[in-house]
Amino acid sequence: MIVVGVVVVVVGVVVVVVGVVVVVVGVVVVVVGVVVVVVEVVVGVVLVVVEVVVVIVGVVVVVVGVVVVVVVGVVVVVVGVVVVVVGVVVVVVVVVRVVVVVVVGIVGVVVVVVVVGVVVVVVVGVVEVVVVRLVVVYGIDIVGLVITVFNSVVV
Repeated sequence: MIVVGVVVVVVGVVVVVVGVVVVVVGVVVVVVGVVVVVVEVVVGVVLVVVEVVVVIVGVVVVVVGVVVVVVVGVVVVVVGVVVVVVGVVVVVVVVVRVVVVVVVGIVGVVVVVVVVGVVVVVVVGVVEVVVVRLVVVYGIDIVGLVITVFNSVVV
């Protein structure tokens, strides 16, 4: 009976030791589970933060892209309009210069022709009046006078 009692005690101790080991293993499993949950939560939060940052960066890139496209597009259109306006102004200036040159040339030719004509008319008129007056009124021989003057100057 003593042997049976000792065996029962030993079996009881073994059961207690096994129970303690099971409890320790259970505690380790719970701790590991808690660590896994904490790591998953931390990783999840980090992933969410990273995804939010990626979304924010994406929105900023889209906004910057739209602004760049709109601003650069507007600047390009404005520069194009300015170039067209400058081109039109240059064409108008060239046309005005050509018209001015043509008008000035025509006016210049007309003025020269008119002035030369007036000078010729006046000179011929004066010569005619002088010659007619000298010949008719005073009876002077013009040809003889010219020959006399020429001879006196040459000699």
